[in-house]
Amino acid sequence: LFIFPVNISILIVVVVIFLLVLHHNLLGLSDFLKRELSDSSPLGLQPIDFIPAIPQRLVDGRNDKEISVVIAASNERLGGAIAAMNSIYQNTRSNVVFYIVTLNDTVDHLRLWLSNTALKNLKYRILHFDPGVLEGKVQVASGKADTLKPLTFARFYLPSLVPHAEKAIYVDDDIIVQDDILELYNTPLKPGHAAAFSDDCDSTTNKFAVHGAGHQYNYIGFLDYKKETIRKLAMKASTCSFNPGVFVANLTEWKLQNITKQLEKWMTLNVAEELYSQTLAGSITTPPLLIVFYKQHSSIDPMWNVRHLGSSAGKRYSPQFVKAAKLLHWNGHFKPWGRTASYAEVWEKWYIPDPTGKFSLLRRHSKAYEAK
Repeated sequence: LFIFPVNISILIVVVVIFLLVLHHNLLGLSDFLKRELSDSSPLGLQPIDFIPAIPQRLVDGRNDKEISVVIAASNERLGGAIAAMNSIYQNTRSNVVFYIVTLNDTVDHLRLWLSNTALKNLKYRILHFDPGVLEGKVQVASGKADTLKPLTFARFYLPSLVPHAEKAIYVDDDIIVQDDILELYNTPLKPGHAAAFSDDCDSTTNKFAVHGAGHQYNYIGFLDYKKETIRKLAMKASTCSFNPGVFVANLTEWKLQNITKQLEKWMTLNVAEELYSQTLAGSITTPPLLIVFYKQHSSIDPMWNVRHLGSSAGKRYSPQFVKAAKLLHWNGHFKPWGRTASYAEVWEKWYIPDPTGKFSLLRRHSKAYEAK
């Protein structure tokens, strides 16, 4: 008669013991996880110069997936990089991490600018670019060695700059972002494509004049078709070029196709054969990309690279169009921080004055400048 109650009592004791053991194990696991998290740096990358604090405005509704943005920051154009990063930072709720590529002589100045201004909560990593990797790959005319800008080639080495990422955005320092860069990051890339660019022919900013030489938006302006090596590629001279100042890269595909080695190959060939050094466009950064990505790239929304704002001092777009643009690009000779450029006031909205006073904007309407 007492067998049934005894069995119930035993069962209750067993359940209680089981729950106590489970509770003990969960506490142990919790302590272990706490130790693991406290021992690791943000994103698990020890050398990264990250500011760990997260601004309160980003805590709620934030996309925790890292959005890697690569930007070059040269000493003479540092204010441009600061304005570009500020515009991206202020217009997104996403977990943006900046990979700032620079040279040794700029690092201290950059750190001061970031840590003593409204960008003190920025997540970033400062990366030193070694110009030595360009040895034998870049041809510079005699007497013009100072015209070589090593950082313009940083984009060729994206997998080395952001080794852990599957995807990254590259932007030049003469841009301003007016929308959430997450949308650009989510640009769909076709299978087998390692990058997405904005094509010149199809964009809203196409067919601009280069030094009075007419419209320049195709391959013949960047490659020397008199060279047999170029002709053997069978690339149509009328093929639409693209702008490499803003692009989205699939770094997994980039590594699979060994894109960096391909780019270096054409750089080296140009040194030997001058395949593009003397072309109309005069660019030594764009041609290798045009060759490697010939009909093998996806497209970004043209509103994410509204460019040529720096190609002349006049205003080529309406105020309404500029306001609607998601990314403004002052490529060309007239930079918004140093010369009479169109819509420089838009750029100044995002510029943060240099706390060291080393970087100053030229007075755009000074008689001294206008005389040049």
